[in-house]
Amino acid sequence: MHTSMYEWSRIATAFAVFVVTACASLHRQSPSKQPLDPALATLGGGFVSDSAQVNGTTLHYIRGGTGPTVILLHGFPEDWYAYHRLMPGLAKQFMVVAVDLRGVGGSAAAVGGYDAANMAEDVHQLAEHLHLEHVYVVGHDVGGMVAYAFARRYPETSRGVMKLDVRLPGIGPWDAFAAQPTTWHINFPQTPELPEQLLAGREAIYFRHFLDRDTFCDADVAHYARAYAAPGHLRARLEMYRAFPANEKFNASQRNAIGVPLVLAPGENSPFEKLMPSLAEALRAHGCTNVKIEVIKNSVHYVADEPPDAVVELIERYASS
Repeated sequence: MHTSMYEWSRIATAFAVFVVTACASLHRQSPSKQPLDPALATLGGGFVSDSAQVNGTTLHYIRGGTGPTVILLHGFPEDWYAYHRLMPGLAKQFMVVAVDLRGVGGSAAAVGGYDAANMAEDVHQLAEHLHLEHVYVVGHDVGGMVAYAFARRYPETSRGVMKLDVRLPGIGPWDAFAAQPTTWHINFPQTPELPEQLLAGREAIYFRHFLDRDTFCDADVAHYARAYAAPGHLRARLEMYRAFPANEKFNASQRNAIGVPLVLAPGENSPFEKLMPSLAEALRAHGCTNVKIEVIKNSVHYVADEPPDAVVELIERYASS
């Protein structure tokens, strides 16, 4: 039996449609690749940049190493790169996951959800997505607030939490602390709309005010400015501070007893250092049965950048147990 040219043409057309459809289907099913973060090269290899769909948003993270999991959460005005000096050392004995909080860096800017309790849900879902169990969470600044909320919401999945130089809204004498003139940077971002107009395009100038030249070079500041430069990302940074009243209510309401080990780790020269004993007592009064204070020598606020070796040793000591 012979096949006419017309029939061959129909067969070829059908085959082409099948191939195109199949390729499109595979493309839809394949996870999109996270664009390579140029700062990844500073880690010296062994780390990957990726993202995951969690809690209605997209979180970017850097992952490397093997062993028990340590999740690193940054504060203001940083992103995952806040821990770049710690990560190679920690990866020698831990699976390290450094996360961009929602709306920062490689993570997507969301309409809302910037309160610590919801961002803790982001981290929890990311851990589930990556099949990580019994994680140790380290958080600096706002990341420390998220780490505490994580311990409160998911104590069964956490083997410990370390808060690097941070106070907690709603716990202890927070109102008196927030009313001090030196904490203007907490109240300023909570002003509606105005901060966006004043800071857009001036992120590097604003961030340099907080990031001293002895510790942070111009390239560091430029990296962080890019992490917040998009309009949605700048707004995300402000929304984290606008969510502080919600954080106060959440923290004040949490009084169930939990045995998750909590480490309060202020910088030796930080204004927070003298406040840590009162915070520790307030946490114990709120049901936290295992609270310790570890002062990080020769540091102020950005402890992961100031004496990185000391912070690596501190994390190793507590995250290994």
